[in-house]
Amino acid sequence: MRKVGIFAFAVGAVSAATLAGAASMHGQDGMHGMEAGHGHRAETAYGRPGDGAAEARQIEIVLSESDQGMHYSPDHLALDRGTEVRFVLHNEGALEHEFVIGTAATNEAHAQDMGENPDMAHADPNAARLQPGESTTLSWQFTEPGTFEYACLIPGHREAGMYGKIIVK
Repeated sequence: MRKVGIFAFAVGAVSAATLAGAASMHGQDGMHGMEAGHGHRAETAYGRPGDGAAEARQIEIVLSESDQGMHYSPDHLALDRGTEVRFVLHNEGALEHEFVIGTAATNEAHAQDMGENPDMAHADPNAARLQPGESTTLSWQFTEPGTFEYACLIPGHREAGMYGKIIVK
């Protein structure tokens, strides 16, 4: 009987530790879990995950660095509200880079979290991390008008100029 009690206590402790770890990894504001949706079609201020529709607009984005800093090409986009975009991302740089869609405020908060936890893992539908030479796709639907951004939130990269603007009309 005592073994069962200890086992139940141990399972409870592991569950609490797991939940605490997940909360700290994703920030107290729930940015990763609630706002980004974790694979769900959750609505955010800057849209929701795309469904991979065949009519999605395809936009290629190159991630790289040079003597002038780190950058995306193109570094600005203009879209109509409701547009679903299939971003085709190519890391042509020598360093690992990210592509994270958000508002300037959510990306700034996330960048601060990344500064404290630079190895933070991402499994969010609005973000992708690419190794040098790697390519991937990310689908996103912009459901609200406004000014948004994409940024690399690896410590120092956004500050080195690695961000772009998205204007949705």
